[in-house]
Amino acid sequence: MLTLPIYFDHAATTPCDPRVVDAMLPYFTEKFGNAGSRNHKFGWEAEEGIDRAREQAAALIGANEKEIIFTSGSTEGNNLAIKGAAEMYEKKPAGQTGRGHIITAIHEHKAVLDPCKRLQKEGFDVTFLEPPRDGVITAKAVEAAMRPDTILVTLMWANNELGTINEVPEIGRLCKSRNVLFHTDATQWVGKMPTDVERDGIDLLTWSGHKIYGPKGVGALYVRRRNPRVRLVAQIEGGGQERGYRSGTQNVTGIVGFGKACEIALNEMDADGKRLLAFRQKMERELTRALDVTQINGHAERRLPHILNISFGFVEGEGLMMAIKEIACSSGSACTSASLEPSYVLKALGIGDDLAHSSLRLSMGKWTTEEQVDYAIAKITEAVKKLRLLSPLYDMHLEGIDINTIQWAAH
Repeated sequence: MLTLPIYFDHAATTPCDPRVVDAMLPYFTEKFGNAGSRNHKFGWEAEEGIDRAREQAAALIGANEKEIIFTSGSTEGNNLAIKGAAEMYEKKPAGQTGRGHIITAIHEHKAVLDPCKRLQKEGFDVTFLEPPRDGVITAKAVEAAMRPDTILVTLMWANNELGTINEVPEIGRLCKSRNVLFHTDATQWVGKMPTDVERDGIDLLTWSGHKIYGPKGVGALYVRRRNPRVRLVAQIEGGGQERGYRSGTQNVTGIVGFGKACEIALNEMDADGKRLLAFRQKMERELTRALDVTQINGHAERRLPHILNISFGFVEGEGLMMAIKEIACSSGSACTSASLEPSYVLKALGIGDDLAHSSLRLSMGKWTTEEQVDYAIAKITEAVKKLRLLSPLYDMHLEGIDINTIQWAAH
């Protein structure tokens, strides 16, 4: 029996896997020690839990456990990677006043854009690449932006709104050939798709527990130790935990849960991915067949299996969200102060405000059922058709009038 509302917002966060909760429970009450307490059993048990989680996290991305730094999540990991690398490797070529050059893209997550903007204010030059219409940043685009003083490239592996997949292995190889560090925010990628930091040429990688059915408030940063050995300037100083990169008493309970989530993801992501790809393709097929003036946003093929970003022409965004309130998903708009602004990610692709406002991000997860998918298809189709009945612009479209050619009278 279908229970409402249904959850189609797994790109925002995921429910905790019961097996993760079971792994965490003893560390709340029985094994509650501080991992820094090295002279009694309680501290040893906590340290053992962290060591095991470090091994589980490393196995998920093909790393060595000594290369895993536990953080509070991807935002902190991105800040440590980007600011820490920039400050450590800053360059001042002869005749130049800048501190070095960084490459990113304008449709990155704010957790990458804002640290880059901060570094820009502090004297670093930052190139913000503009994506093509399909949203994919290529190695060729990165190569064209590189300079002699480039020290860091930071690009997400898969986009959080579109699901589009950047040319990460190719970008990794390019950066290695130029002796430039490569950081990727892999928050949406890791745990959903196979990852091997050695094979893919990655120096720094961030991911987060709550995107892979683990707890919130915990994540990890991979920091390469060999070829090259990457060093960072710490952003949080204190007791020297996490190899001195991230001081503070470790969140043992969260870290244990994070490690268990990584272990489960490694074993189950292939089967989950195949099932979710079939669901996503079904939604695309059925919605575009039932509704005209509908657009799938992002690359046709280079997308994660579980994320669908779709725009509906001649539909008002707020009205659409209200009409499908039984479906928990994200809209193509974000509330900024008192106004409803279209997504900056969609605008970066050159998508107009009207379509950007009427976009939905539907993201599925390991407990999404076909019954839920069928319900979402039917409900969205019904809502769009009803809203278009109220749209005079849609009537004009049906009459063959090109809306873009109309000269509207000024008031």
